[in-house]
Amino acid sequence: MRTSFPVIAIALLFYISSCKKAEFANFNGFAQGTTYSIVYESRKNTSPDSLKREVEKILRDFDMSLSLYQDSSILSKVNRNEDVKIDSFFEEVFRKSALVSEMTGGAFDITVGPLVRAWGFGPDDRKNFSEQKRDSLLRLIGMDKISLSNGKLSKTDPAINLDFNAIAQGYSVDVVSRYFDGQGIDNYLVEIGGEVRARGTKNGNLWRIGIDKPEDNNIIPGQSLQAIVTMTDKSLATSGNYRKFYVEDGIKYSHTIDPKTGYPARNRLLSATILAGDCATADGIATACMVMGHEKSIQFINSNPQFSAYFVISGDDGNYQTWISENLKEHISEEQ
Repeated sequence: MRTSFPVIAIALLFYISSCKKAEFANFNGFAQGTTYSIVYESRKNTSPDSLKREVEKILRDFDMSLSLYQDSSILSKVNRNEDVKIDSFFEEVFRKSALVSEMTGGAFDITVGPLVRAWGFGPDDRKNFSEQKRDSLLRLIGMDKISLSNGKLSKTDPAINLDFNAIAQGYSVDVVSRYFDGQGIDNYLVEIGGEVRARGTKNGNLWRIGIDKPEDNNIIPGQSLQAIVTMTDKSLATSGNYRKFYVEDGIKYSHTIDPKTGYPARNRLLSATILAGDCATADGIATACMVMGHEKSIQFINSNPQFSAYFVISGDDGNYQTWISENLKEHISEEQ
């Protein structure tokens, strides 16, 4: 889906067990403009090649529903106001998006598409941006301007464009994970573009997920780790503003657009890692946190204990500060 997602690449790190080990297999590839990696407990009746073929078919079908970069996708047709029947992928991610938007007071909003394009972070080239342009586009922003009923999406203005990029990659992890659940595979890790779903264990040990330091020059996944999270039966997503941005006249413009101001979010929160029951929700909440900034995000997490969070914050002295939710402290270790 996302062809150039601002993803936080995640290194998969595993404990070595001294007991008899179950056999694990893995495969990886390219999808949605990024990489994916899957590790799973192998079975006699499954092979990496057959599973990979099925996963890539699922992801192709997914793209044909939700990709902005596929002209024939359902999302592209919706944005062009063509008469198109909504499929189950579109409907579920729409419902999840509406829920995350409501939970975060509008900090997450899929109608932000026109602003994303205008700032040059969508499929189109960046155009000159002005206050007048911002004001004209802000009238198109808001979840109250769209509705979904009987397989049809309605808009209050045909110029409204949807952008699922901030939640769709997490949702793709959920979709692939469901396929593994359906195959009766109880121990696996699915990672797509840095978003992760971990189920069960690897030989009795929790899965270990590395989170990259939010540094502008940290472009290689696993090159420089900020922290390691141990987890099972959870999903994890990280959002940050250090891999997709541009600098103009000495000002850094990040890809995360505040739907209320119309400008790229500017605050001290460098990256937000969220653990949740499903990856789509984790993805959307992580994006919303980048919009809200660290203070409002901490309040949000403290008020919603069903989520765990790890925030990296820019300090006044130029060094990093971190905040860890209480329910995550036993499962995270920070790298020096």
